[in-house]
Amino acid sequence: MARIFFCKDSPESIHGFTLPKQRERVSAPRPAVVPRLRDEGGFTLIELLVVVGIIALLLVLMAPAFTYIKGGTDVTSAAYTIQGVLDTARTYAKANNTYTWVGFFEEDVSSTTPGTIGVGRLVMEIVASKDGTDPTYVLPQNLTASLFQVDKLTKIDNVHLTTFTDGSGQPPATTFDTRPPVTFNGTQYSLAGMPDSTTPFTYPAGSPYTLIKKSVQFGPGGEARVNNSASSLQPAAEIGLEPTHGATVPASIPANVVAIQFTGVGGNVKIYRR
Repeated sequence: MARIFFCKDSPESIHGFTLPKQRERVSAPRPAVVPRLRDEGGFTLIELLVVVGIIALLLVLMAPAFTYIKGGTDVTSAAYTIQGVLDTARTYAKANNTYTWVGFFEEDVSSTTPGTIGVGRLVMEIVASKDGTDPTYVLPQNLTASLFQVDKLTKIDNVHLTTFTDGSGQPPATTFDTRPPVTFNGTQYSLAGMPDSTTPFTYPAGSPYTLIKKSVQFGPGGEARVNNSASSLQPAAEIGLEPTHGATVPASIPANVVAIQFTGVGGNVKIYRR
């Protein structure tokens, strides 16, 4: 029986297309592509001046916004720094079964060390009792000998200690305006508005520099007293901060303000920002 073989390369075996048909498709005319003409014209002087003017106007309008953002960042950073200092003092008091104090002193932001009393720079120092006792009733001039410095000075620029109106305390009391009030028995326990501490000390400890008269005391159990001038613990106390630019107190309360509250019994710290 005869066998019939088909060539693999035969034109009829390529999907039904012959070579002549393929050549016809390749050689078919294609539509011409007309390149787009490029507009090579430049800007006129008037157009450039208009653009420059718009950019300048936008920069003028945006400058206050950048200042506002920077002020908010500064005061927020300061609040967390103060929270860290308070937590360090509380932890040290509990760990060493002693008393610690966080001293606050506001000086002129343009002054050098030792600074002069003024506005714009907050200085903080942690000191502890040498023998673990509470020297509340020791005369101020003897206090330096009974304390030692726990950590280096902490300085924060562009902030000012101030007193704010109490929050409403309405539940859930998680915002600046609804934060818990710190007025008890007719006294508002806000650091800036409190009388000078009954136990002032110098900074650095043992130096003849200006006395720090605002302080927060922590006991061995972590309890906290503002200015340790109250004989009994208060439910809460507050440290108010507002941003400054230079050594001038803001004429009115700025938009970015912070209230740092700490409880009397546990010494827990919480930040409320507006």
